Amino acid sequence: MAALATGGGTPSDGATSFQRKVPASSRLAAIAGTRPSVRHGQLLLSSGLPSLDCVLGGGLAVGTLLLIEEDKYGIYSNLLFKYFLAEGIVCGHNLFVASAKEDPADILKELPAPLFDDVHKNQVDEKETAIKSKQESQESMKIAWRYQNLPRIEVSPAASARFGHYYDGSKMVSPELLQSTKWHRFFLPEEKSLHPEIKTCNMTCGYTRLLQSIQRIIYQEGFDGSYPQKKQKNILRIGIQSLGSVLWGDDICCADNPEDIYSLTKFLYVLRGLLRMSLSACIITVPAHLIQNKAIMERVTNLSDTVVGLESFIGSERETNPLYKDYQGLIHVHQIPRLNSLICDVSGTKDLAFRLKRKLFTIERLHLPPDLSDTVSRSSKQDLAESTKLLSSGCGAMAIGKKHLDF
Repeated sequence: MAALATGGGTPSDGATSFQRKVPASSRLAAIAGTRPSVRHGQLLLSSGLPSLDCVLGGGLAVGTLLLIEEDKYGIYSNLLFKYFLAEGIVCGHNLFVASAKEDPADILKELPAPLFDDVHKNQVDEKETAIKSKQESQESMKIAWRYQNLPRIEVSPAASARFGHYYDGSKMVSPELLQSTKWHRFFLPEEKSLHPEIKTCNMTCGYTRLLQSIQRIIYQEGFDGSYPQKKQKNILRIGIQSLGSVLWGDDICCADNPEDIYSLTKFLYVLRGLLRMSLSACIITVPAHLIQNKAIMERVTNLSDTVVGLESFIGSERETNPLYKDYQGLIHVHQIPRLNSLICDVSGTKDLAFRLKRKLFTIERLHLPPDLSDTVSRSSKQDLAESTKLLSSGCGAMAIGKKHLDF
């Protein structure tokens, strides 16, 4: 009877060999560069930065929109934009690149080169060796007995299984990879010269043309499922650079009360509808620091699925502050979508910083050095107190003012 109950197999160690028969239609399609989420069952793809995938709960869900608030000079947001596109090239996904400033062909030529398994393995081994040697050198340092049994904090967020690829920022992607990639372009100056001026539904001409191009590609290439793709199912990665800037014909960055105040929000509303009904994912960079009307930025955030802000130290006091000497800026995760659940999948860390090494761009937990010196200057103590006030939101009320408690 036991053999019949377990499907004719012999159980070992109390385990059963019975497997529930699942209809083929309910299984997630095996698409290159994707994996199903264990928590909410959605299909995930990598953002091109494994540490960012861990912060966002494992990756970007197919059919969602990732909004990047650009840093002041647009340096690091442009890197995240290129990592997203480079991951699509390595995984064999289709690309759609839209820009009003740079030619999409030039953007693809400047994508970082992937670090494949052999190269990356050597770099990881070297990093682990350096960390172990540093830990061994610090074994002689004694700390309070009550802290000895606490678990060690990992600096960089790491996933249980590797997802995505690593890239070398000092090298460009090879022409062979670019030639094997199917991609589409949208360069606004070219579109204006080819087509007459159009404006519908209180939306600027650039946004209307961009929506028409995205919709045409989704329908013609079969990403909406209406026309089956010829070989196998694939993902369309959409990248839109500096949306909302003056180059797109929008005036939200140069006026408190712009003429087309709802133009950008209408574009995002329609775009999300296209993403939900197709095998696609989109990344958009927005110059949030230039948008003077904060109500517009709140609407843009609400109409996006995932919102990540970049705060660069370039040109600020933190650039010369010794407390932040190991980092180039901070990352703020403003919004994470709730997919098939009542809560969002967030990491346990809120204080995140990024650093750009010679080759790699990484996101790490922000750790400030302790104030252990008895002869520390008054100015450095005030800097440390202000930094701690910014980082600890829960104890913000206790850190009001410049008073510093000495024990």
